[in-house]
Amino acid sequence: MLLRVRVTLPDRPGTLGQVARTLGVSGADIVQVVVLERLGGRAVDDFTVVWPGAARVERLLAGLAAIPGVRVDGVWRAIGAPTTTGQDAELLAQIAGNPVDGVATLVDAVPGLLAADWAVAAVVPVDWASRTGATGGATVGHASWRAPVPPRLPEVTPLRARAMTAPDGGHFAVAPFGRAGLVLVVARGHGETLAPAAFHSTEVDRLAQLVRASAVILGDRLDLVGGPSVTANP
Repeated sequence: MLLRVRVTLPDRPGTLGQVARTLGVSGADIVQVVVLERLGGRAVDDFTVVWPGAARVERLLAGLAAIPGVRVDGVWRAIGAPTTTGQDAELLAQIAGNPVDGVATLVDAVPGLLAADWAVAAVVPVDWASRTGATGGATVGHASWRAPVPPRLPEVTPLRARAMTAPDGGHFAVAPFGRAGLVLVVARGHGETLAPAAFHSTEVDRLAQLVRASAVILGDRLDLVGGPSVTANP
């Protein structure tokens, strides 16, 4: 299976090589490395690896923890092949080519792009401030195929792009379309043996850019989202 491994490590020569060797010795086959951040002598890297299904992840975590200065921020299952920003342009082209299904196309594609479990396009009513419940009475306009029914959404109001972590340990990234109270919510949930990392600021920025570009492409069609829909659990 594909795993995403997020590691914070000292930004100095040789450390990245130690991490890569440890992954290999543990049984992981590296297929992609993405640098999310380099700041203050530290780096945050995402490794996408092919991992033997029968192997124990504890072995991998123990090996990485033994490297001085290295911290594992999360290990979780990735959906599909590793992605790059070049696929963002392809997704936007698909949305422009079929705007009738544009929001659904975006919602279905984003979990794969951000190594997430599911996504929904939620609609927040204009009077959300006077409503009770954490989500302000949000309803679900579109949901990806792996989304729970009904999905448990985080507090999406006030609408702004950000990452958050729920009390149960689930991680979310949200980005508003800037129209019709529509917001895209992307989720990573904890499994029995794997604990995903929170959404990094670069991932939130990527999501926000995709949502803003989609809003420009779709325009008035966004007003049609949120017909008969499912009310999300707060």
